[in-house]
Amino acid sequence: MTLYQPFLDYAIALLHERLDLQPYPIPVGFESKQAMVGKGKHQEEVLTTSYAYQSPKLRQIRAAHVQGGNSLQVLNFVIFPHLNYDLPFFGADLVTLPGGHLIALDMQPLFRDDLEYQGKYTQPILPIFQAYQQHLPWGGDFPAEAQPFFSPAFLWTRPQQTEVVETHVFAAFKDYLQAYLDFVDQAEPVTDSRQRADIQEAQLRYLHYRAEKDPARGMFTRFYGTEWTEEYIHGFLFDLERKLAATK
Repeated sequence: MTLYQPFLDYAIALLHERLDLQPYPIPVGFESKQAMVGKGKHQEEVLTTSYAYQSPKLRQIRAAHVQGGNSLQVLNFVIFPHLNYDLPFFGADLVTLPGGHLIALDMQPLFRDDLEYQGKYTQPILPIFQAYQQHLPWGGDFPAEAQPFFSPAFLWTRPQQTEVVETHVFAAFKDYLQAYLDFVDQAEPVTDSRQRADIQEAQLRYLHYRAEKDPARGMFTRFYGTEWTEEYIHGFLFDLERKLAATK
């Protein structure tokens, strides 16, 4: 079972079509990683594959794809803009575990409570969000500490049927990604130094939160050990701090 491979294939093809896409360096040892989990006839191979690109306006476009048979399928796909653009992040967390599917899709805002920012980046996508509510209802409780990092168009759902993931979730993923790339097309660089400092601070705030609270940490630690996992999180998945330190 490779539930999220079509999502990944679609995204990469669309990015090539719409952006001047270049490779983004993946640190050695993180391109792919395998582990055997379970025992006896329940033993399963888990394969984690990493993908990364960049473009003139987008600092890092990266994906982590975890395939572990019917009971474990994950695609974490995130886009980080360059620091001289006020673009939101594109975030897709698509997770299938033995207990079901967990789906989170959003254009995660730099400045959630700024009405002008909401008008620019959230209002235009609310119709997309609303169009999927019938088939992808709200998934229930979400940590209060996470709420500042998500927009009012945050699509958070727990579908029971795999068919819903293959149809409605896939359609929503396509629509959100297309809309995000429309924003990228229109984005103009920010030249004001104070605004740029605010953007950097907002990006770092988001990355600190995501790196600290990464829900995949336990899973990756179980499969690949603590050292590999922490380096994967800080050196690849959420690497902005390292990149900034290297330029000083």
